[in-house]
Amino acid sequence: MAKRTAKSDKKSQPGRLRIVAGIWRSRLLEIANVPGLRPTSERIRETLFNWLAPRIDGARCLDLFAGSGALGLEALSRGAAETVFVEKSHTAARVLSRNIATLGTVDATVCNVDAFEFLRSEAARDFDIVFLDPPFGADMLDDLCRLLDEVPVFASGAQVYLEEDRARPELILPQGWQVMKSRNAGNVRYSLVTPDNQGLC
Repeated sequence: MAKRTAKSDKKSQPGRLRIVAGIWRSRLLEIANVPGLRPTSERIRETLFNWLAPRIDGARCLDLFAGSGALGLEALSRGAAETVFVEKSHTAARVLSRNIATLGTVDATVCNVDAFEFLRSEAARDFDIVFLDPPFGADMLDDLCRLLDEVPVFASGAQVYLEEDRARPELILPQGWQVMKSRNAGNVRYSLVTPDNQGLC
């Protein structure tokens, strides 16, 4: 997801998304000309996908608020079987679709719809990894987590990645959800969580 407040990663070219690792390692992709749009930093992605290493191979992923597609594309590069990208902005969704075509993958689907609308649809089923990274100013993580707890979006053993403004009070997760990993980077707090209905601890 794009961030309006996070600092740019020094390793990234301005206006370009760099895949960190995997089959598309170091590939540079276009970023849509949408105000404030930028990918989750390379440093955060590297840490996140180290956490996800035991789970990513063959995983079915959902990248909500996809923006540049940094998280979902990184997942595909590292061995995920499929990523569904949900992005409300027509411009961002169009550029993301172009980047997917450039990479030549058939394992990606772009849904140009609102995230809440998607989660209430029949398409929101059986994901192994959900990337949940809404705009910091939107203050919608609480509502999103409550909805995720209510709809059958998760496959068995699913994990959820959460990214939020570090200045914001810590998110109160639905009952039974467990934080497995959590770190801060600049003004960003990011965590890996297991939902209650997976029976994990």
